[in-house]
Amino acid sequence: MENEKMEKKGGNQTMLKICGFIVDKRNLFFLLFGILIIFSAVSRNWVNVENSMSHYLPDSTETKQGLDLMEQEFITYGTCDVMVANVSYEQAESIERKLEFIPGVFMIDFDDTEEHYFNGSSYYNVTFDYDEKDDQCLEVLDRVKEELDGYDYYLSTTLGDIEAELIAEEMNVIVVLVAFVVVTVLLLTSQAYAEVPVLLITFVAAAILQMGTNFVFGTISFVSNSVTVVLQLALSVDYAIILLNRYKEEHVNLEAREAIIIALSKAIPEICGSSLTTIGGLIAMGFMQYKMGPDLSMCLIKSIFLALGSVFLLMPGVIMLFSKLMDTTKHKNFIPDIPFVGKFDYATRHIVAPLFVLVIVGAYTVSSKCPYVFGDSTITPPIQNSIQKTEELQTDNFGASNMVALIVPAGDYEKEAKLLEELEACPEVDYTQGLANIEALDDYCLTDKLTPRQFSELIDLDYEVAELVYAAYAVNDEDYAKVVNGLPEYKVSLIDMFMFVHDEVEEGYVTLEDDLQDTLDEAYDAMNFAKNQLQGENYSRMLVFLTLPEESEETFAFLDRMHEIADKYYPGGRVLVCGESVSQYDLQKTFGRDNLVNNVVSILAVLVVLLFTFKSAGMPVLLIAVIQGCIWLNFSVPALQHDNIFFMSYLIVSSIQMGANIDYAIVIAGRYMELRKEYGRRQSIIDSMNQAFPTIITSGTMMVVAGFLIGKLTSNAAIFGIGKCLGRGTSISILVTMFVLPQILLVGDKIIEKTAFVMNMPIRTKNVTGLMRVDGLVRGRIEGTVTGTMSAIVRGNLSAYVEAGDVTELTEEEYRQLTETVSEEMASREVADHE
Repeated sequence: MENEKMEKKGGNQTMLKICGFIVDKRNLFFLLFGILIIFSAVSRNWVNVENSMSHYLPDSTETKQGLDLMEQEFITYGTCDVMVANVSYEQAESIERKLEFIPGVFMIDFDDTEEHYFNGSSYYNVTFDYDEKDDQCLEVLDRVKEELDGYDYYLSTTLGDIEAELIAEEMNVIVVLVAFVVVTVLLLTSQAYAEVPVLLITFVAAAILQMGTNFVFGTISFVSNSVTVVLQLALSVDYAIILLNRYKEEHVNLEAREAIIIALSKAIPEICGSSLTTIGGLIAMGFMQYKMGPDLSMCLIKSIFLALGSVFLLMPGVIMLFSKLMDTTKHKNFIPDIPFVGKFDYATRHIVAPLFVLVIVGAYTVSSKCPYVFGDSTITPPIQNSIQKTEELQTDNFGASNMVALIVPAGDYEKEAKLLEELEACPEVDYTQGLANIEALDDYCLTDKLTPRQFSELIDLDYEVAELVYAAYAVNDEDYAKVVNGLPEYKVSLIDMFMFVHDEVEEGYVTLEDDLQDTLDEAYDAMNFAKNQLQGENYSRMLVFLTLPEESEETFAFLDRMHEIADKYYPGGRVLVCGESVSQYDLQKTFGRDNLVNNVVSILAVLVVLLFTFKSAGMPVLLIAVIQGCIWLNFSVPALQHDNIFFMSYLIVSSIQMGANIDYAIVIAGRYMELRKEYGRRQSIIDSMNQAFPTIITSGTMMVVAGFLIGKLTSNAAIFGIGKCLGRGTSISILVTMFVLPQILLVGDKIIEKTAFVMNMPIRTKNVTGLMRVDGLVRGRIEGTVTGTMSAIVRGNLSAYVEAGDVTELTEEEYRQLTETVSEEMASREVADHE
């Protein structure tokens, strides 16, 4: 009998059976979620986090190609920069000597110039013996810190994941604060105190599953790792609230079990429809060339699906668990009706709607001049972490360097020397470093070519031995003519000869005296160290230190100029420039395309969802125009304030704002269209605002607070921009949907009506004669013409289309039982009414 009540109330029998299974087997789902949560608590440690933004550049960019090539061709040794404050120069020299003797330290750059000692502070460039990817670098780094213990020192390095750990600590604080805000908002917007744990259990389960399943992607970006959990809550809070509100509506007349089954059957289509717009906006990021967009898109879309799973499978059981407690902990509704807003919207419809059109045109114009930047050097987050404070102190005392690497085909030292000389003559270049201009011994550079006599004099080697060595080199180089004739004038570069002699000694072909052997070993170590960094099998690397900032139009122009200079020496050869400035230049080049694709795809995805939701061509256009206007208004603010915005912040927030904030517009528009069937425009808009306000204020407040907390409590420029723009953008969206969208709906009422369409579905007409039960929207004849929603027992003839329901033939026994049940229910109602 209960099932019949639910079928009568809920409609689709298949959906009711599925929802009944979820509710009745809730202990099974509790067990499954418990296992998954425990697994996720462990698996979250399997997630690899990528901290480099250049890692996500397209493969076609110069930076990405250069990084891949450098990884194949060269060794990049681990380094750290150390500033020690409040020391005399004598103490600074003592510190240098101590650091030099640390096992694993290869060299220390320190001298008495202002570049290394200034205003009572010393500055050391420490280079380790190991590749920067070698874990032994971290062990040496710890020894350096131990040696400096007791001094007022500031150490910076790219080794390890220190910055990622600091960002994780910041996000932990943000999550705790957001959780506090969420609880507060839920207490104010709920109707029973026990609703809060129901929602929190649902949110927490989805969040843990989200963090624990990121390992399926292998490696995710530091942005995805940091903000996904907070954004998951902000984006998906509506789903749990919709189901809970549906349950409370059904629970007025039904017991808890029947109420949650029917509520779930009604909420699933509604929630899925709401989630599609959000997913549509997030999908747009997946089409970006800059791969951090697809990375964040995958993580957020996964988080939405996990939130849906938590709401559909876990929350019904939790509601059943807390149902009695929710009944006994009801409290006064703290969210008031706001009829004045609807009245204001109706009264100002002919003023606000056209005014908003002018505003968004102006916002588009202003936002197009937003000062986008592609690195963090020109952005100042609200707080500084320890690494940033150290780097700032080092820069304030000893200045900042902007280094780029120039990669050219190897094999011609003379070309390299000329190229370095021409680059160093440019006013934009401080100095350069390559094998061709690094001094080795007695003012000779590493690539200078020496005769046998010059080489013998340089290292104090017998001339006859030197001639023999040169002859062996010529034979090894298959230059036999030099062995027979012209050996005294034969010239070999210093570095190549040292490498050859060292190999000959190692193989036992040449024996040197101890002093000479020590000189050779020392020179070989230094030269081999330089060669590993600057010369590969096919390419040479040169370091160019610029006098320009990391990011500026002048910097980007000089990067192009570097290519022009290098191309003169290597026409047709592969020449690449790498560095932070190049990375930002590449990002600038990809931004235009990514911005266009992001906007077009997000709008199209949302448009498709809205077309099927409202079955009108005009309504989606109006809603998208409103939210797109909000996006332009959002990014007009930094344009007017001349406040630099990180480009990723714009791309991510514009997608989220289009996909998620449009839900607020859908809530109001949907309510208005539903009420418009029965009431006039004025009453419809007043009631729409009253009904939509609790949902908008609950979800919107959480997203606004989450955004502003992220923007105020992080030291990372990318995350700071996302939080700041998301909080501001959501605030604008709430205000516009409350005080502008209603006027647009009122003015555009005729447009919506005239552009409405009905999808033609095949009409399945039922033809039944005899005894039957009819449930659903009926269009046709039942011993006469009937159009309407009905739930009745019929004895006669039926020829009609039954939508959202069915016709069931009955036996006489089933008919008798149903009529008895109906009579009992009517009698019970009469008694209740009388009492």
